[in-house]
Parts: sequence; structure tokens; C-alpha cells
Amino acid sequence: MKTALVPLAQGCEELEAITITDILARAGIRVTTAGLNGDLVTASRGAVLKPDADINDLVNNHYDLIVLPGGLPGADHLANSAPLLSMLQSQYDAGKTVAAVCAAPKVLAKAGILPKHRYTCYPTSLDECKLEEPSTGEAVVVDQNVITGRGPGVALDFALTLVEQLCGRDKKTEVELALVR
Repeated sequence: MKTALVPLAQGCEELEAITITDILARAGIRVTTAGLNGDLVTASRGAVLKPDADINDLVNNHYDLIVLPGGLPGADHLANSAPLLSMLQSQYDAGKTVAAVCAAPKVLAKAGILPKHRYTCYPTSLDECKLEEPSTGEAVVVDQNVITGRGPGVALDFALTLVEQLCGRDKKTEVELALVR
């Protein structure tokens, strides 16, 4: 069974966090959500999320995917989590998939991953990524083992792309058809 880690921080974008975890679970991927300090997470629009674990307890675990929901100040909190940055670097160095949507690509930039890849992000987060304009205007960008999405409006397509990358096109189609889009 494929596995995914979805770190959740105070002020994360709930549309992205919920969509990602839901779609991955529908594909049969074992999803673990992790908070940064063991507390409940209040998302940017007020939804309260209960992480499965504390990130500090997972640093030695291995996943097929680590995917970061965006939102502010959630992405800022993720970018300031030393355990998460270490996990992202190890994940990337092992050739496993890392992904981020909305403002969260700046976390990949801070981990030293983003400068090596084409990416997209929320338009107002470009300066925080400290990189040039994204090399593509696409809503979702796949560049080797790095996947990025532009913002909450593409959360479903972003999550389905994650499924396709981890489980193949047939599984993505199966999940998408069941959504009755």
C-alpha cells in the first residue's frame, strides 16, 4: 500500500488539506496527517482539524509522498518546522515524491528543493519562493519527483495528479469517475 504524509499547520488552507487527504484515501493510499506540535489545527477559514500524529514522532518514518497544503500563515509555520524540512530533504534525496500547493512551494524552496525544478505557486507567494517567475502557467506542474499546484482552485486536479503519479492513470481515472465531475 502506498503511503502519504500531509503536514498540517495552524492557518493551513482547509480546502487543500481536506481535498488532498480525501482524494488520496479514495485511491487507497494510507494517509497520515501530522500537526507541528500535537495540538488541534485551526485552518485559515476556521475549520478545526485533528492531526493523526505529531511531526516530531514521525521523523524516522518513510512515505511514498509528502504533500504540503498551503494557506497563510500555515505555509509559514511549515517553513519554520526543522523536523519537516529535514524530512522533505531526505524524501527528495531518496528520489521519492514531494508536493506542495498554493503558498507551500516556499517550504520546498526553503528546503533547497524548488530551485532545481519547474514549479507553480500562488501568485503572491512568488517573492517568498525567492525564485524567478514559475516556468509554466499551468495549474499543476510535475517535474520529476516534485509536484506543485497554483492554489485552492486547483486542489482537486492537484490531488488527482498526485494519485496518477503514485498509483497510475487507471487509478486516477477510477477515482475521478467516482466523483461524478
